[in-house]
Amino acid sequence: MIKIMLVDDHRLVRAGLRRVLQEVSDMSVVAEASSGEEALDLAREHSPDVVLMDINMPGIGGLECTRRLLQRSPTTKVIAVSMHMEEPYPSRFLAGGAAGYLSKDSAADEVVAAIRRVHAGGHYVAADVAGNLAATLVRGSGNSPFEQLSQRETQVMLMVTKGYGTQEISDRLHLSPKTVSTYRYRLFEKLNVTNDVELTRMAMRYGLLEDKAGP
Repeated sequence: MIKIMLVDDHRLVRAGLRRVLQEVSDMSVVAEASSGEEALDLAREHSPDVVLMDINMPGIGGLECTRRLLQRSPTTKVIAVSMHMEEPYPSRFLAGGAAGYLSKDSAADEVVAAIRRVHAGGHYVAADVAGNLAATLVRGSGNSPFEQLSQRETQVMLMVTKGYGTQEISDRLHLSPKTVSTYRYRLFEKLNVTNDVELTRMAMRYGLLEDKAGP
């Protein structure tokens, strides 16, 4: 059983997450906190495996709470759940030790998948967040072919390499399927690749994707 703590100053957000997780047989919500300080106290009492952490809260806030929590319990996994998808929020939170970053608009199945992934020792970053991070990364690289992509093209590129179809990309990024197809062909042309396999190999070569041979 994966023990989960919910940390958010909005009661409705916590209630929504709790309803989602109550339907999952291998997960249990063991505590809820409305502030970073309360979260630290409850974490000591309940020893959660995974913490779903809001960023903006009264008191010390989500980032500092994450740092202190992981200092006390390095094996605990923290997933940020926020409305802030733009930089520098994701990179700061991940640099602070978080194992995942989700949008508050994430679908229920994505929340469950993220919890399972980080509990197993991996990382999970929502596609739109990953696009923002990758765009920041390639802009600073100076010699990456991905540097020429716009932020939206980078988001589409990452989702294509992860196997998402046009309709799913459309739903997740709130774009029409026609617009997604336009972005797809445009980035193929910019990167001089002809199919998804070539695109994925190039993304792995430049460090934008993990090697899929891993666990």
